[in-house]
Amino acid sequence: MTLKLYPTNILRQAADALGAWREIDAELTLGKASVPALEAELSQAEPLLAQIASMEAQLVGLRNQRDTLFISIWDKVKRARGGIKAIYGDDSSEYEMMGGTRRSERKRPVRKKKTIPPQE
Repeated sequence: MTLKLYPTNILRQAADALGAWREIDAELTLGKASVPALEAELSQAEPLLAQIASMEAQLVGLRNQRDTLFISIWDKVKRARGGIKAIYGDDSSEYEMMGGTRRSERKRPVRKKKTIPPQE
């Protein structure tokens, strides 16, 4: 994740600073920064946030469609593998071609020694 160059509550801080700036001296200009410039940028933030929220909602819908489609695809792949396994056997090269692991190539389970706790 990238480092943010601004605080997460930037809009609240900017609104508070704008209010204080108006009270101190609304005509005060600090380089390119002024009360009207800050107001203009704050007014641009709300429509931008609304557009982002709208696009995120669209992304949620698209992700749901993708997940539904991928579940269906995965179901078909599992069924095809199962069918090939049933027809040709679980140690066949056809089953391996479908992405399965041949029975003869599987690792044998290794028994772990039971450790007995030391008695005091």
